[in-house]
Amino acid sequence: MELRHLRCLVAIVDTGSFTDAAIELGVSQAAVSRTLRALERILGVQLLHRTSRTVTPTTAGVQVLARARLLLAEAEELVREAVTGHTRLRVGHAWSALGRHTAEFQRRWHDRYPDVELRLIRHNTPTGGLAEGLCDLAVVRAAVDRGPGFDHALVGTERRYVALAADDPWARRRSVRLDEIRERVLAVDRRKGTTTVDLWPEDARPALEFIDDVDDWLAAIASGRCVGVTPHATVTQYRRDGIVYRPVRDAAPVPVYLIWRRHDPHPGTHAAVALLAELYRGV
Repeated sequence: MELRHLRCLVAIVDTGSFTDAAIELGVSQAAVSRTLRALERILGVQLLHRTSRTVTPTTAGVQVLARARLLLAEAEELVREAVTGHTRLRVGHAWSALGRHTAEFQRRWHDRYPDVELRLIRHNTPTGGLAEGLCDLAVVRAAVDRGPGFDHALVGTERRYVALAADDPWARRRSVRLDEIRERVLAVDRRKGTTTVDLWPEDARPALEFIDDVDDWLAAIASGRCVGVTPHATVTQYRRDGIVYRPVRDAAPVPVYLIWRRHDPHPGTHAAVALLAELYRGV
């Protein structure tokens, strides 16, 4: 079975006749008939009821037609992605995009590189979708295993904050110390998060509640049963009713990296690295 078989079926149904389908496809009516017969032979079912005036799908034809439309759309998307790959830059992230620099990064990119469309896409994976082939480069804030196929650049650092329920007693304070947090239950995303128990001495670590998504993390904290430790990017990207953020004054900052595929980098990779580093430097 080939895509031309599916295009023929869709054209016949959409135009309502073999004659009009032939015109739309730029082939002869006989070629349309042969292509449809070939598809029915391949599938082993009749796809259309044909009379001298009408053409309607059979029960099997309705099912095949729906799948054919999806497959043709996916094929068109594949071609579009291949053709426009260098005119679109997809930046993946797992949680907080570019933090407080998100809007300015997009504005400056559009001004400097108007011919390269920028898309920020959230992917719920440790590499922000890069390892899965869903983006061209990704923002990560954790020491993930980048593997031999990835390169990376440090573009900046972010201060750590503790996330609290709005009615938590600590919400009235200006800042919190790490050694105080060890007395609380800490909500942690062990796959994509930036916080690990290594922030505390081995004999003085907080109890943990593991979560898998930023929305679950926020919900657990808003309930009051947990607190969270997170980079400043979360503070700017996830302002929620019932949640407050306070600086952790003695915690090491979180490094922010851009990572990309070593052997097939997008042509805009180094421009993105330079621009984001510029923003983190405050230029």
